[in-house]
Amino acid sequence: MKEQAEKLRIDKWLWHARFYKTRSLASKACQAGHIVLNGQSVSKASVTVVAGDRLQFFQGPHLRVVEVVALGERRGPAPEAQALYADHSPPRTPKKEVASDIRTAPLAERDAGAGRPTKAERRALDRLRGDGSNE
Repeated sequence: MKEQAEKLRIDKWLWHARFYKTRSLASKACQAGHIVLNGQSVSKASVTVVAGDRLQFFQGPHLRVVEVVALGERRGPAPEAQALYADHSPPRTPKKEVASDIRTAPLAERDAGAGRPTKAERRALDRLRGDGSNE
């Protein structure tokens, strides 16, 4: 029983540490190769982690680098989950800089609190985007 407590499946640990909302989402991220464990890509959710392992993965547009401190026995509240890892992530970039990627960049941007665009503004945005289907 003690041997089992020294290691834990990576998908289960990611779920315990609250990086993923469900264990199946954590498992899918592992199978897709999105998780890097100690410099090597993980392709199976059954890979085990131990204290001292280093994980790298993207959470949205942000790179997360965490070190496993403890394994945990359950998926508890957030303070308990945060005690399972030490965060070594690089500082997050502001949203404006993240949006500089052409795939995620908005073509037209509205000020916060400006409300919904009027019909004329929406049509102007559609023309700017090159979407002529609404005309």
